[in-house]
Amino acid sequence: MIGVETLATLAVGLGASWASGFNPYATVLVLGGAQRLGLTTLPADLAVVSSPWVMGAAAILFTLNFFADKIPFVDSINDALHTFVRIPAGALLAFGAASGTSPEIAAIAGLLGGTLAAGSHLAKAGSRALINTSPEPFSNIAASVTEDSLVIGGLILALTHPITFLCLLALFLVVLVWLLPKLIRLALLPFRRMARRRQNS
Repeated sequence: MIGVETLATLAVGLGASWASGFNPYATVLVLGGAQRLGLTTLPADLAVVSSPWVMGAAAILFTLNFFADKIPFVDSINDALHTFVRIPAGALLAFGAASGTSPEIAAIAGLLGGTLAAGSHLAKAGSRALINTSPEPFSNIAASVTEDSLVIGGLILALTHPITFLCLLALFLVVLVWLLPKLIRLALLPFRRMARRRQNS
């Protein structure tokens, strides 16, 4: 029988990984802020996100990402570059959340966290590639604000109602597996267009 405390730790670890695939900086700020305000007690190795230095760096990077994420096509380049940030961040956060368990479980958590972050990152990149087929910039802004709100709301839910969050996360994964082939094609679409333009020029 899985205890309430184990479920809470699982929800925080998986929630942090899932959210990192969208925005690792907002993830650090939400978790660190919740810890500093006394709203939650993070596992020992994850509590480092509440350090003023870590939160300060995350705030600066969040600000830069906030603007880049709202410009058509720049957001797709930003997504491509953040492949090397979001997925490792998801793995590290999951590993940190499981730090109080055995090394084997922590290693498995890290692998699952990286995979989960990759899934949400692919969902974000694929949906943005589809949005960029529209010439106006307002859909990019709306998508960016929605994603940030989803990260903040999802993490708050993971901290306050872990079972509900885990159920919704399972639903997200089912939908993601179904959409995976389409999302991969969409994520690669901007780069195929750039390659065609170079060939035609």
